[in-house]
Amino acid sequence: MNDFARKRLVRNRHDQMLGGVCAGAADYFNLDVNLVRILTVVGALFSFGTVALAYAAAWFLMPSS
Repeated sequence: MNDFARKRLVRNRHDQMLGGVCAGAADYFNLDVNLVRILTVVGALFSFGTVALAYAAAWFLMPSS
């Protein structure tokens, strides 16, 4: 069984800065949390707020750990 079958995408309340969405995504995809945060901010700036809206939706929809 691969790692993605056992993992759950949840907000990480222990390593959160704002809502824990980036920390949860970094844990799920096994990436550095700072890289995910930087990509989220850059994406929010260059997508005219679409990524920020997706972040807010994920904050509301993702369960917390």
